[in-house]
Amino acid sequence: MTKNSDRAVAITGLGLITPAGVGREATWQGVLRGRSLAAQDPELKELPVDFSCRVPYMTPDQARIGGGKSWRMGQFTRLAVLAAREAVADAGFAGGDWDGARVAVVIGSGLAGAVHLEEQSARMLQEGPERVAPTLIPMLISNMAAGEVALDLGARGPSLATESACASGASALAVARDLLLSGACDIAVAGGTEAAITPVITTGFHRMGALSSRGDEPAAASRPFAADRDGFVIAEGAAICVLERPADARSRGRRSYALLAGAGQSTDAHHPTAPAPGGAVAESALRTAIADAGLAPGDIDHVNAHGTSTSLNDRAEAELIARVLPHGPSVTAPKGVLGHSLGAAGAIEAALTALTIHHGKVPPIANLTPENLGFPLDCVTGTPRPQDVRAAVTHSFGFGGHNVVLALTSARTVDTATAAST
Repeated sequence: MTKNSDRAVAITGLGLITPAGVGREATWQGVLRGRSLAAQDPELKELPVDFSCRVPYMTPDQARIGGGKSWRMGQFTRLAVLAAREAVADAGFAGGDWDGARVAVVIGSGLAGAVHLEEQSARMLQEGPERVAPTLIPMLISNMAAGEVALDLGARGPSLATESACASGASALAVARDLLLSGACDIAVAGGTEAAITPVITTGFHRMGALSSRGDEPAAASRPFAADRDGFVIAEGAAICVLERPADARSRGRRSYALLAGAGQSTDAHHPTAPAPGGAVAESALRTAIADAGLAPGDIDHVNAHGTSTSLNDRAEAELIARVLPHGPSVTAPKGVLGHSLGAAGAIEAALTALTIHHGKVPPIANLTPENLGFPLDCVTGTPRPQDVRAAVTHSFGFGGHNVVLALTSARTVDTATAAST
């Protein structure tokens, strides 16, 4: 199918921690159910918006970092370390059975350790400077998720942090693919993480009009592409993918969930927070990703949409999809179920796209029915849709005008072609 199979990289491991649960399978089953996980949040009590989508309680075994290291990590870093461990184990790597100098780590985050800055600022004002935690800076700075994951895994190749707001996790995967294609590494551990549901951050999003105000019914608040949508629900989570060259994965006898076959990026240069009307500049990212994968627009079977449930973003994205993909691929939007995990969202949605291809099943959009669909798209609603997805795109857009589109294809196509040629 793809003409550029030499530019595709295999996704051989997935690790997920989201409001649907701890672990890849819990998250997949949660999005298949298609019910929003938004709920009242005690930490946001008495604020204008007092609900969110938080990661559920983790048992001591699930949350264990070990080695006396957890105390020095911000929560966004802890989530990344735990998700990375799941992804690496899922890819079939045991401790010490790789050349760490050839392993790269790329992890994006939008707000990184903002929760710890908020907490420590309050502590300093109330108790004085001597009460500020000496670990504040490593708990705060955005590169520490990548740094601690590299330390935990013994990965001594390139270690990078991407920051492109709500496209950060998708940017990390695009950069990781480039590192593999350039020969800078043989394995890349990449994704996104976010844990920034704080009173100040949540109120900041509310003040700019980005959040849903359906406080009387939080589980009905996030409704991507609905005619009566009114904003997103703030969330947290992490997703990490293990990327390898397909030949390397096959030589280890590992299956691939999907291939990350193409990537496209652009910048609106239009407004600090509003998208360019009609997705005019995001279109170049979408077309570039498709072409980079050796595909034509008509080859795309499925779209995992950014789908924030905000007025402007959903409209611009819907117009983009209808214009570039007029043949009507199926569309889903996981933020209906999981909320908007900001810098982690792009990686979570890329992982879910890989699972959609792998399982041949498209999750439905929560809180959307054919009757309240606001756009002429083939949105999946109600129940999961069985579908043989050979090629899909996943969209990620961020404040600052960042547009990142990833193109994923079925690994079966390349595996079949390789078998036929040998």
